[in-house]
This record gives sequence, structure tokens and C-alpha cells, in this order.
Amino acid sequence: MSLLLSPLHLRFLIAPCPPSATRRLSSAVSGAERRGGASAAAAIVWFKHDLRTDDHPGLVAAASEEFDVVVPVYVFDRRILSGFSDEMVDLIVLAVEDLRKSLKELGSNLMIRFGNAESVTQELVKEVKATHVFAELELEFKIEYLVNCVKETLAADTLIHWNVNFVEWQSPSLNVKDSEDMSLAYDDFKKTLPWFYGSPIPAPKFHGFVESFNWGELPTNSEVKQFKNEEPKCRKESWFSIKDTSADLVFQAEHIKMAGSADAKIQNQVQRKKPKGSLFGTNEGDIIVGGANIVIKALDAYFRHADNISEGDWVEVHKKILEAENRKGASFDSLFGPALQMGIISRRRVYNEAMKYKEEQYGGFLSPIRNSTATAITAFEAVCLIEWYRFLAIKSQASNGLYPIRLWSWKGYLIQYTVYGEEGPAVFLVHGFGAFLEHYRDNISSIADGGNQVWAITLLGFGRSEKPNIIYSELMWAELLRDFIVEVVGQPVHLIGNSFGGYLASIVGGLWPSLAKSIVLINSAGFVIPEYSSLLFSKERKIARAAWFGARALLGFLSFNLKSIVRSCYPTRTERADDWLVEEMLRASYDPGVIFVLESIFSLNLKIPLNFLLEKQKEKVLVIQGMKDPIDNSYLKVSMFKEYCPWVMIKELNAGHCPHDECPEEVNPIILEWISTMERRKHDCSPN
Repeated sequence: MSLLLSPLHLRFLIAPCPPSATRRLSSAVSGAERRGGASAAAAIVWFKHDLRTDDHPGLVAAASEEFDVVVPVYVFDRRILSGFSDEMVDLIVLAVEDLRKSLKELGSNLMIRFGNAESVTQELVKEVKATHVFAELELEFKIEYLVNCVKETLAADTLIHWNVNFVEWQSPSLNVKDSEDMSLAYDDFKKTLPWFYGSPIPAPKFHGFVESFNWGELPTNSEVKQFKNEEPKCRKESWFSIKDTSADLVFQAEHIKMAGSADAKIQNQVQRKKPKGSLFGTNEGDIIVGGANIVIKALDAYFRHADNISEGDWVEVHKKILEAENRKGASFDSLFGPALQMGIISRRRVYNEAMKYKEEQYGGFLSPIRNSTATAITAFEAVCLIEWYRFLAIKSQASNGLYPIRLWSWKGYLIQYTVYGEEGPAVFLVHGFGAFLEHYRDNISSIADGGNQVWAITLLGFGRSEKPNIIYSELMWAELLRDFIVEVVGQPVHLIGNSFGGYLASIVGGLWPSLAKSIVLINSAGFVIPEYSSLLFSKERKIARAAWFGARALLGFLSFNLKSIVRSCYPTRTERADDWLVEEMLRASYDPGVIFVLESIFSLNLKIPLNFLLEKQKEKVLVIQGMKDPIDNSYLKVSMFKEYCPWVMIKELNAGHCPHDECPEEVNPIILEWISTMERRKHDCSPN
């Protein structure tokens, strides 16, 4: 039942390739023959999110004596680039430049191409007569699908009459997928990580470099961005540009307009150049850029933050730590997260460098109380956390759950989602605070069976999605939903949200109205505020001491009272709050990073008026309200909707806070009828 790929991605697959720099390589390869006249054995190393030579198992395997010719290649593929911000594109270009330099020092080079990865790989395999293609094993569905397209293209080419082995290498820690009995407890997981006890693999030397190949020119940042933003003709030019402006800026412009200012234009950030000699060189200027050597250099400065050493690069890193440390340990992810995301440095290398530093300091004892090792502890915990969520992702994909799980990488963080139904209008389900996509367990298939394509997501910070050490806010989550619709779904959606998910759906519909065909609010959070004259807006979010204590007290309270709280939200059918639902919520509450999410409760802005947000979706809003909601005054909320949003359709149900799960047999027909009505209205209004 599940769809293999969104229509947007399918359009990319059949779009014509831009002209690449490829030329005939046969003559060059023919000179690289084995002694005795035998044909040369050739291998291709396809770099994606592993832009390094250090600790690279695939590169080491390709550089073995088995191969006479090794062609490392990086393909600027629009389908991959579309998920990156311009800042990340800057980082990628610099990393590719450094990767080429490093490979040259090892006796090789990096081939650079633009186009579809399958076409580029197909041509290279034929030209060098490659018998092996080495690539890192991918978890994200979009990239995994792309890799499979490459495999299928090679297998279907009748001109490739020899066997091509596609070798996918992986981080040693990922071998835990073979351990079906592994615990889903984080503390147990940390004890079993096998790669912690090994050393990074040194970069190999090459012996099969062919200088006469056309290795391609290194592009400029602007050239890559221009290529990335050249959308297929079948898409409106504004589709991906929806992501260019942050929710903060859109909301701030609306706030200024409400305050009566005539100038409410959105001012995007001005592009700036990297200061000479700086380790920080993107538009924001707060992430490490360059190759592995630069990142390791910055990492050393990070570890020595408390040593009070005032050397050039260290001063710059220490200043950035202070700026980014909005919560203890948050600076590591801010400064080094993008480098880890692009594989410029391996997680094992970070761990190894942290261990080297603590051995220098205390003879191998990593003290949790000595301030001078605090940054090393932070780095250690950060890579453990990343590996944990990769492990959870693999376990979720391998399990026979309610729905097949896919993965989406958002800003380097793994987000779990599912899609059900092969065609029809796109429906996007957003869960509430503390829940996950399976909270729509009895809605997804029923809505899909009604002729729709249903998408459901587990938001960052919840369920089995990643829980990084960042500042969470309602606008951050709204941007995540916006990017998911643009990048993954690829078309406007009927946006359905329960509780806090309804509030987020309202924000998306209010700030980016073109993304929503309609909005369905199921016992939504937020308030209808009469006669509002301005909008409460606060861009700066800081974690107060009260939030630190409050989050920990709340976590303790929930661990003992969660079952009774959940049952109270299902007043007419308490049996629906079953052990599976409660246990999965409890399991997630023990994940590393959950405390950061709970801290956000004390800084969330829930006072953006729903009547303001829904104003741009007039006649396209359905409110499904369980009238026995123990969390909210349903009667007051319904009366406020009726008085101040008379264009909203309201369905009152004899249910609690989660009607979609408490009485799905009532909610599903209402949603199906609503979608059908909205689709007919759209069809009737469209020009003939």
C-alpha cells in the first residue's frame, strides 16, 4: 500500500540531466593495464555524506591492491542538494574542495560532476569498466531510494556485460541491527557500542591514479546554488523558495504590520564572505567549515575551552562557544553538527579525540566533575546520542510495526515518518505534545482507503525521532512541518493536527498558506483572542533556571502518573489508552535529550491568536472538538470559534482530548467527507 516515492521526486527522476563535464575515459583507462596484458580492475568511490579521507572504510577497501584504477567521485545531484540550506551548500563546496586536496595528497583525485547520480555512475562504470562501486549505507529514505536507482540503472544497462558489485559500507556501530534482542534502553545501548573500543582507520595511499581523466572543475558556491534552485518546469518556481524565509521573519513582519508600521517587508540575511583565516565561514558564521584537518583543529580548541589558552584559532572557537552555549552542551551541536552531518569528520574520530584529550589531562580518567573535561564529556555524549537514534531508526525500520517507517534528515536530525496510500489528495497528520505518528494508528489506513495519500510524522524531540540539544519552539516545529511538505510530500496538503499538533498546523497555514489545502483541528491547543491589536513575538528563547528545575520535576511526575493522565484524556473509552500506547510514551521519556524538549514547555508561545492564524484559510477550516476534554474548556473554545471565526465548520463529539484515537470510527468519516468536500470545491472553482 505504501508509496515508493512522492510525485515530486518522481518528476526529478525523469527530468533531463544538466550537461556534465564527462568525456570519454576509455583511452585513459586502457593505459592502466596490469602487467601481462590483463584488463585493469577499476573501482568507483561515490562520496555523499562522507566527505573525508580519514576513517573511511569504503575508501580503504577501494585502495587495496585488488584495484588498479580508483575513481573517487562527488555528484552535485539536485535531489540531494534540495534538502540543504544555502549555508549548508557553502559548507559542502568547501568540504568538497578540501576532499579533493586530501585525495591528491594521497595520490588520487576527486572527480566532480553535476547531474543525476544514476546517469553519472552509469557512464563512469562503462568508461572505466568498473567492477565495484563503493558507497556509504544510507538511512534517509530519499537517499536510500536514490542509491537503489543507481543499482537498478547499472543492472538494466545491456552494455554493461560484466558483474558490477555495489558495496555499501557502514559505521561499525550500525552492526547492532543484527542484534534483535538488544534493549531499547539508552544506558544498555551505550555499554554495547563496539566501535568505542576501536581506533579510526588511517587514510590510504593510492597507486592507480590516471592524470589524463577529466576530473572536472571545482564549482563556486553561487554556481552550486544556481544549479540547486533550477526547479523542474512542472513545478512552480516559488515552491522550494517557500523555505528561504524563516518563521521568525515571517511572523515578525506580521507582528510589525499588526502594530501599524507601513514597512513590514521581510528582510532576508545579507550574504557575507568568510573572514580570511577564520574557521567559521558560512552566512551565519557560527559553524566550522572546511575539511577534516580544520574540524579536528577546532575540536582541539573546543576541548581546551577551560584551559584559558589565548592562541589565535582557539580564541575564535572559545568566543563562538560562549555565543552558542544557550544550554549546557548545546554549543557542540551548533558548531560541529553540520560537519558530522556531512561526514567531514567521523563520529569515531570525535570520540577518539575526546579520549586523547582526557588522557592528556587525567591519565585516562574522564572526570564528570572537573570543569576542564566538560567539553570532552559533551562531545562523548553527543556522538553516543547520534548513534543511539541511528540505532532506534534501524530498529524501527526492521520491526513489523503498525506502519512502515521511513527516515527524513532535517538539518542533520533523523525524523521518522510513514506514508500510506498510492495516490489521491495528500493528507498530513501531526500528533500532539508527547505523542508520535502511531497515535494515528486507527486513522492512517482508513483515511488512505478513502482514496487519499496519508503522511504522518513523529516530530523532532518525540517518539523515536531524534532529540538533539537545541532550543525547541513552536516556530521551529512549524518550520519542520513546512520543510517536510516542501521536500518530502512535494504538494499542498490537507493538514490535520491534534492538540499541540493542531496549533502547529495553524501556524503553518497562517504563515505559509499556499502549503495547506485545508486545516482540521482536533482539540487544538491555542486560543481565540478577541480584538487582538498586535502579536506577542519573542525571537530570543532562553532556558531559565525555573525551566531547568520544572522540566525535571515534570519528568519525575510523568514517570509515575502517565497512565492515569493518558486515561483521563479518553473519558468515554478508557480502554483505548492501552498499555502499548502508555509504554511507548514512557519509553520515549527515558531517551537522551528528552529533558531539553520538556524545558521548552516553559518558553512556548501559545498566545498567537488562532483567529489570526486561520484568517488566511477562511472557509477551509474544520474543528473537531471532543467536548469532554479534561485539558481544555471545550465549551468555551467552541463558543469563541463560533463568535470570532464564523467561517469555521465545527463538529462536536462526545469524547476527550484525543477523539481521533478514542473514537476513530466517528472521526474518520468526518475527515473523509471534509476532504472530499474540499476537493470538489477546488475542482468546481478551477478554470475549465
